[in-house]
Amino acid sequence: MELVINTFGTSLNRDNEGFVISTSEGRQRIPAEGITSIQISKGAQITSDAVMLAVEREIEVTFMDRSGNVIGRIWSPKYGSVSTIRKGQLNFSLSHNAIDWIKTVIRQKIENQQALILAMNAPDAPTENRVQTAIRRLEDYRTKIAAIDGEVISDIASTLRGWEGLASKIYFEALNLFLPEQYRFEKRSQHPAMDVVNAFLNYGYGVLYGKIEGALIKTGIDPYIGVLHRDDYNRPVLVYDVIELYRVWVDYVVYTLVIQNAVTDEYYSVQPDGSCWLEPLGRRVLIQSLNDYLEETVEVKGNVRSRQHQMFLYAQNLAQQFKNAER
Repeated sequence: MELVINTFGTSLNRDNEGFVISTSEGRQRIPAEGITSIQISKGAQITSDAVMLAVEREIEVTFMDRSGNVIGRIWSPKYGSVSTIRKGQLNFSLSHNAIDWIKTVIRQKIENQQALILAMNAPDAPTENRVQTAIRRLEDYRTKIAAIDGEVISDIASTLRGWEGLASKIYFEALNLFLPEQYRFEKRSQHPAMDVVNAFLNYGYGVLYGKIEGALIKTGIDPYIGVLHRDDYNRPVLVYDVIELYRVWVDYVVYTLVIQNAVTDEYYSVQPDGSCWLEPLGRRVLIQSLNDYLEETVEVKGNVRSRQHQMFLYAQNLAQQFKNAER
């Protein structure tokens, strides 16, 4: 279970082997047993006693900004990365294996995008024709990515980024066809979002970033050593690579909420500069919807696991690849 503290003025304290949430409306005690992570947003508080209980129980604590991005993290010292994984990770990032890996990641991302577009119900023949055109264009980029090669990742990095960006533009243009008219947008906007759908997407991606970074840390991987994303100083750039495999999960949850008219004016606010921000209720609904989706079990290669656990197993497998590269 994930404990989310995102209401202004809320505090989290310790009560023996449990946590106590205190608000203006009262107190609620929650046993530490079964809690896997704690999210603290701006305006909420956590005591040192609660932090120490979390560390003792190997419960990860993350601090989130208004956009859902992790700005700080506390985790158990038992997670620490082993030297063989870190050395192998460096070797891997500079080898041809890194090219094969990132090409697979981006091609899978585009395939996931195609699948989500096809899962939508086109209301008429013209829309269906536009959808099929988008699918073909996306497939063209998957073919190009499969064919490109180089000695090291820097030889092809800029080309891959360009193709990935163009594919995403096609993808969101196609998804826009299924949104109610008032929610359609011309382009993806970040930092800040300029419409409610992008506000939901940005916040959802922020939450997902945190979950992936946590999975990498728990399996001994250094999230600051990336492959395609390598230039951002002091950023967990490997998370930016791995998240491409799973962004579609956030897309599905957000578009489902919007298409089903589950979004109300209470979920967001529009600022004088035109930017759009999620309010606490909107953040709560999105986090709950995303967590529910991640906890759903699905069959993968004959094994039934939750999506959340799939991410962790992927990180474990990646750690093993890095460890082998150290030899």
